[in-house]
Amino acid sequence: MNSYALSALSTAITSILLGFYVYFRNRRISINKIFCLLTLSIFIWSIGVCLTVSASNPKTAIFWGKIIYVGAILIIPFFMLYVFVLLDKRKEKKRILFFTCIITFIFFMMNFTNLLVGGVITKPPSYEYRYDVSPGKILPLFYLFFMISISYAHYELIKVYRTSFGLKRNQLKYVLLASIIGFLGGLSTALPVFNINIYPFGSYFISLYVFLLGYAIVKHRLMDITIVFKKGVTYAYASLLLLIPLFLSVIYGQKATFKAVNYPFSIFILAAIVIAAYFFPKVKVRAEKTVEQFIFKNKYDYKKTISDLSKVMVSILNTNDLCKEIITTTTDAMMVEKVSIYIFDEEKGFYELYESIGLKKEEMVSSYHKEDPIFRWIEEHKEIFIREELERYTTNAEVLAVAGIMRQMESEICIPLITKQKLIGIINLGKKGRGEMYNHEDLELLTTLSNQAAIAIENATLYENLSKAKVQMQRADRLASLGTLTAGLAHEIRNPLVAIKTFTQLLPGRFDDDEFRNHFLNVTAGEVDRISSLVNELLEFARPSQPNLNKEDLNQIVEKMLLLVATESRKKNLQIIREFHEYLPPVVMDKEQMKQVFLNILLNAIDATPENGTITVGTKLVERNGYQDFAQIIVRDTGKGIPKEDLDRIFTPFYTTKHQGSGLGLSISHQIVQEHHGSIEVKSEEGKGTTFYVNLSINPLLAQRGRTMEAMK
Repeated sequence: MNSYALSALSTAITSILLGFYVYFRNRRISINKIFCLLTLSIFIWSIGVCLTVSASNPKTAIFWGKIIYVGAILIIPFFMLYVFVLLDKRKEKKRILFFTCIITFIFFMMNFTNLLVGGVITKPPSYEYRYDVSPGKILPLFYLFFMISISYAHYELIKVYRTSFGLKRNQLKYVLLASIIGFLGGLSTALPVFNINIYPFGSYFISLYVFLLGYAIVKHRLMDITIVFKKGVTYAYASLLLLIPLFLSVIYGQKATFKAVNYPFSIFILAAIVIAAYFFPKVKVRAEKTVEQFIFKNKYDYKKTISDLSKVMVSILNTNDLCKEIITTTTDAMMVEKVSIYIFDEEKGFYELYESIGLKKEEMVSSYHKEDPIFRWIEEHKEIFIREELERYTTNAEVLAVAGIMRQMESEICIPLITKQKLIGIINLGKKGRGEMYNHEDLELLTTLSNQAAIAIENATLYENLSKAKVQMQRADRLASLGTLTAGLAHEIRNPLVAIKTFTQLLPGRFDDDEFRNHFLNVTAGEVDRISSLVNELLEFARPSQPNLNKEDLNQIVEKMLLLVATESRKKNLQIIREFHEYLPPVVMDKEQMKQVFLNILLNAIDATPENGTITVGTKLVERNGYQDFAQIIVRDTGKGIPKEDLDRIFTPFYTTKHQGSGLGLSISHQIVQEHHGSIEVKSEEGKGTTFYVNLSINPLLAQRGRTMEAMK
């Protein structure tokens, strides 16, 4: 078979495979169906060309020559339909498609006569192929119709391309480029029919056109011309490099065995090889899975369990729970008797025992220094190793020391947990059930598990450190607020103490005066209660506590915070206006955390409001999202307001416009409110003041469900 026939064969195979591939990827999309029909037409045309130039006698050449024009005739309507669907002009061009189909049908019927293919041209001996078809009486008319139809389709493409932009423009640019390559290549094969003896070099590019178009539809939706062109060229010529030697081998094998070559049979064999190569990987995976399910069921079960564990690990953010899940699942799946897991503690510089199964903790070493031989060995080699291999194949003292520590850990196999080239821990597995050895598949599976476990443990550790940092930030913010309040509260406490001291000094001389004595008791009792209340609120605010959700009276909590800031407000002679909702229902919250939120907002309002200004503090019941009841706390000041460009940054950590301040107060407040499934909103206008709205859900579970629904949307 000559190279011309091979190029046509390559086009045929590429066309039919890609056409069906595109169709079965999504058979509901119109453009995929039309593309499949277009490639089927190209397949028929290519097979006709291949077998015409490979024919051994004129009769065979005429038969396959007519097949050429069956494919060429069908290409016209299918390409036009493809273009009109791509341009969303299918309905608009309905009449043109109708007349095109009628003319196509007429040419199709004429192909059964001698009007299209008139006969056979016998080529000179110097040609690499022997026969070509001679034109019939109306063949020039057919090519004129072909050129007009294809040119019109390209005209529509160019017209829309000029007015399009962005994604659509890039799509059309790609289709135009691919079409020019394909049709120029196809038309070059018709030149010898009209005695223009130029070698049809363009035929080599037709399969490239088909492949590019199909790959673009399925993988890139005609989006990225650069990626598609690069991949298309690579795959097309890689296929040619593979198919040509295969086909030559089939021909040589027939000649050597039967002393003759049957080209249809050769094509069939080559197509069978290509199809087998395409489907073998898929069949292999399914066959392997079936064999494991029915013959090696236990092995399949534990592989599936370990695989499922990898998916579960990413959702666990507590290191202890994560380690427990890892060793429990591994023990059950692989029937291991003993498992332990050590995680590196950066503060201590030791690998600490986190969890174990089947081992007596009192007999185990609970921690190892990072410079111990086993950890230095793992840091250096970064791979799974088996104790038996270490003991059997070496006399190296360091290796034997590693094996000795493994024996102390009752470990048969040690799995390093490595992330970012850093050892963060190890998993030790004891003997497998029934005395089985750890095989190659086990080691591969455990390697995959260790990589994912290392990432999951690192994420859990980072999350825990972040949680600790959040607690420390909240504590620091509390202390900063206490510093602001302390001086004012000292003054508040000193005033009643002066009154008590004065009454105490006067009491001995006027003890018999009932009126003085009763007045003394009333005043001192009230002042002592006031001091006690202030001190208790201060201590309660300063005292660290665990999150504790309870139903609380929101008005009462806000009132207590107003008591704490009363001194600060009096220093600037500010008027505090209370507008509390009288029948506000209890709100589920952590009282101490919400006190911190209200105190931050109140102190900011006092700081922003000039002397003799007004601060309005209110509560009310609001409905949001149409079904959720929220308790809303409003703090409105008459200060200078917040510039519009700063509004989006006020909840950013460490951002502050004050000369003194950490910039953490509002950031922490925002975080606390979000954890209560609420929200903070702020409205401000320069020169007129700022208003903060804190919205707390009456039903946190309903609020959480609402947030989940919004996220899903």
